[in-house]
Amino acid sequence: MGRMRKETGERTEEVKKKRRSALSPEARENQMISLAYDFVEERLRNGTATSQEATYFLKLGSTREKLEKKILEEQAEYLVAKREAIESAKRIEDLYSEAIKAVRVYQGVGDDEQDPNL
Repeated sequence: MGRMRKETGERTEEVKKKRRSALSPEARENQMISLAYDFVEERLRNGTATSQEATYFLKLGSTREKLEKKILEEQAEYLVAKREAIESAKRIEDLYSEAIKAVRVYQGVGDDEQDPNL
């Protein structure tokens, strides 16, 4: 079993050497998060993780956490749909405005002095 841990350590060293430098702050942050997860995973596997580290992952697997995550995802989807609806309403309003102007010009009722584009 001791050999297994050494092999795992060797693989970890190989992975560390293969990783490229991050090209943006966000990518760097993601690299650091990934490294932290790898580190804690190894500590959980070999029994040296702190109670806080173990509790963090236990909470991630809880029903409540999964439900809260789902709610947040649905709220994000709702906000995107709401923004799209507002943008669509604005486009429709613009189309109605243009149609009214066109009808007025067609009927000869449009006030050419107010709008030089007509």
